Amino acid sequence: MNAAADRNDTSRAGPRVPLRDHVATSIRRYLGDLNGCDNGDLYEIALRELEIPLFAEVLEHCDGNQSRAASMLGIHRATLRKKLREYGLA
Repeated sequence: MNAAADRNDTSRAGPRVPLRDHVATSIRRYLGDLNGCDNGDLYEIALRELEIPLFAEVLEHCDGNQSRAASMLGIHRATLRKKLREYGLA
């Protein structure tokens, strides 16, 4: 079975966990890994760490079509292209 079909498989057991729960778990783990050290740019780090896989996965889902990906993300295509260049994904 291919990756796209795998993503669309609704026969998995159990309820779907909301994305925010996965994000909260990851942030909790990251903060624990800081071991008491403060990080003044957590917002920028979190945003970058979310956007990179978000853009990559949505682009893959849209077979590389940036217009479709931007539409799915709810952003302008030029914004997506700028972010892709910024993150080295273009």
